[in-house]
Amino acid sequence: MIAKVYSAIPQGYDGHIVEVEGDANRGLPAFNIVGMANKTISESRERVRAALANSGFSFPTRKVTISLAPAELAKDGSHLDLPIALAILVLSEQLLPQNITNMLFVGELALDGLIRPVRGIINIVEAAKQAGYTEIYLPKDNLPQAALIHGIKIFGVSNLLELFLHLKGQKILHPYTTKTVVRKTKIGTKQIYPILDDIKGQAFAKRALAITIAGHHNLLLTGPPGTGKSMLAQAALNLLPSPTPNEQIEITKLHSLSSGSFASDYATRPFRAPHHTASKTAIIGGGTHIQPGEISLAHRGILFLDELPEYPRDVLESLRQPLENGSITISRANGHTTYPANFILIATMNPCPCGHYGDPDHACICTLSQLQNYQKRLSGPIRDRIDLTVHVNRISAEDLLGSSVVENNPTDSKTVSEHNVVKNNITSATQRQNHRYNQSGQYNGSLSSSEIKRYIKLHPSAQEILSRATERFHLSARSYFKTIKVAQTIADLSGTTEVRIEHISEALSFRECQIEH
Repeated sequence: MIAKVYSAIPQGYDGHIVEVEGDANRGLPAFNIVGMANKTISESRERVRAALANSGFSFPTRKVTISLAPAELAKDGSHLDLPIALAILVLSEQLLPQNITNMLFVGELALDGLIRPVRGIINIVEAAKQAGYTEIYLPKDNLPQAALIHGIKIFGVSNLLELFLHLKGQKILHPYTTKTVVRKTKIGTKQIYPILDDIKGQAFAKRALAITIAGHHNLLLTGPPGTGKSMLAQAALNLLPSPTPNEQIEITKLHSLSSGSFASDYATRPFRAPHHTASKTAIIGGGTHIQPGEISLAHRGILFLDELPEYPRDVLESLRQPLENGSITISRANGHTTYPANFILIATMNPCPCGHYGDPDHACICTLSQLQNYQKRLSGPIRDRIDLTVHVNRISAEDLLGSSVVENNPTDSKTVSEHNVVKNNITSATQRQNHRYNQSGQYNGSLSSSEIKRYIKLHPSAQEILSRATERFHLSARSYFKTIKVAQTIADLSGTTEVRIEHISEALSFRECQIEH
């Protein structure tokens, strides 16, 4: 007799269906698992045997062989414990094959029969839906995350005996229908980040920040230490609009794969800030089983790189592909995996090693060669992929101690929060982009050259000044199109449908530092 139970495992960014076949023949009692199973799956033999015994089931006294198909697919994790146990129950005729038709099962078994959560569950549920399965049974702790996928019945089970009674029709389980209550928490950190009202002065930098967030552009903040560069970058998170349901699924899939997180409260976009000592694998992704790195975990959010030149050169050069394509392909000897990496890059750097080059209040102690070597740490292709560059100057003591023009005072209804004003403008600009790009979730910053020609309307005077600037400053083709995309975002923030000369002029002002190089 052959038993067939269907399951799935996370494979890269997606899930992959696995057919668990069981066979029991005469011979000395044995329990073997074949089909490219790693050590974790091989160890499931003892977990399954103990779980069956402690749940009151008998184990067949025959030679039991479990085959995991497709055989050429390397399998990792404890996801297949539950389907293996069900296959054995079918082989021993304690469960009928028709009891598990068109169903998919996933879960790790404890020795007492409890079903433990597994990583990558949302990837698995999505794969099951696409494969045409109508029901999926998984650990209860995985339910909130799995519920983000609609169109398939999801059952949460606590233990093996409970599932057995349900399949036999003796104890009916109901599909998970409770609407998930999403808590707005920060991904990757519990820190409360500042808002624009907390930052005194820096009007030009704040303007650049609003443009960056509204159009999903890349921003480089330069300036001496203590001018508020890091604070500006952190304030950007609170300006981001909430992710759409599809974006929330994308974010959850990546975080579930990386950390095995079972949370579903990814209502805010991620903010990842890896230290410059992080390895290339940690930032880009990789490892034995090719896990997503920081750039993928920042997908649909912000990647903050503080002191950009301090990162190893090979790490910075590895950012070329994701900054251009919004994805990263990681190739290893045993295969390759592509993860999404569509993030907003916000980076900071000092003007020189000591940090005081061009600072009127502090003398720079760096030699000319030190200054040149420091600037050369950022290659031309990386600089060319940055949309806006802003020099952040020191603010005076008067501005630091004084109040901002737009003050946030909750006790006075007449005062308006600067942060709320900017965020409302960003929301309006985002809505204009959604309308322009037919609700595709695309932003100005990710437009291709053909899409720019299709969607963006340049006023003749704006086209003329852009052409003159291209010739004078020797802008590359990439810089040319990036200037247009930034100008379109500026136009969206101002509420105009056409890119005018003032929009192009402002966009060019944010490329001044790069032009000098």
